[in-house]
Amino acid sequence: MLSFVNDYSAGAHPKIMERLMATNLEKTVGYGEDQYCEAAKEKIRLACECQDAQIYFLQGGTQTNQVAIDTMLDPTEGVICAATGHINVHEAGAIEFTGHKVLALPTDNGILKASQVREFCKGFYADESHDHEVFPGLVYITHATELGGVYQKHELEELRAVCDEYNMSLYLDGARLACGLMCGASDVTLSDIARLTDAFYIGGTKCGALYGEALVFTKNNMPKRFVTRVKQHGAMSAKGRLLGIQFDTLFTDGLYFEIGRHAMEMAGKVKKLFADKGYKFFIESPTNQIYIIVDKQKKEELSEKVVFSFWENIDDDHTAIRFVTDWATTERDIEELEKLL
Repeated sequence: MLSFVNDYSAGAHPKIMERLMATNLEKTVGYGEDQYCEAAKEKIRLACECQDAQIYFLQGGTQTNQVAIDTMLDPTEGVICAATGHINVHEAGAIEFTGHKVLALPTDNGILKASQVREFCKGFYADESHDHEVFPGLVYITHATELGGVYQKHELEELRAVCDEYNMSLYLDGARLACGLMCGASDVTLSDIARLTDAFYIGGTKCGALYGEALVFTKNNMPKRFVTRVKQHGAMSAKGRLLGIQFDTLFTDGLYFEIGRHAMEMAGKVKKLFADKGYKFFIESPTNQIYIIVDKQKKEELSEKVVFSFWENIDDDHTAIRFVTDWATTERDIEELEKLL
């Protein structure tokens, strides 16, 4: 079976596996206090051009979002996000589980606009009874979004301005950050993100790691007693060096960006393949998530040979499906897909 179902089904990039095997029998200090974690942190600071960055490695995206948002907010505050945002749709209420309400706003392509956030906050504070409501304390965005959208630098700058205006933090979910940075449709750089956000995470799980995310606090602003709060969330790894080794490898010789470029190159070929065959796109995504409209019969035929994601029923006869490319997608995969189309 061909697999285009997501960008984390394959194991790990060979260079990561080599490093893990080479260091397997070493005994290091635990809980992320080892030399590999420290080396990875320094490489990430250099890549972000942010020497004030405080970095902590966690296992997965939902865990990272929950820990970051919970520790950055006080008990009276909630988080503004796009209605399609991962924390609002696909994280099983993990944010609400910590006592913080998700304040979802409708968007196009998952991109949250500064004007929407300002309008929401303006309305909130104009309400004379707002002390009885959940205060907006943080804005959550993703790059790339769950629908494949990407931010432009001016959009991040505008969001930064409205967050400053209403004393809110700006947090970016980087589960697919490598593709968001390398897709060519956005002018945002890693240093722009570090400069304009209060915190963000660099996704490893969807970028060649076995698992793992690097949470970056950008302004020497790691929440008080953060490590203790991580422990309370059950999110601390005794074998923290396994995360450090992976990120040290990803940020050696530009591997992280190389993986993003490869996924985008493969995505471009898959998009062209569908376009040349006359298929229509459900969403015009510039990243490694490709949304195609197929008739029900073709969907059934494809599903016998290819693993992909159901996305949405269009009508009685047509369905939107999603194909995703990653570090492990090959030219041969695309050639085999072409035969099936």
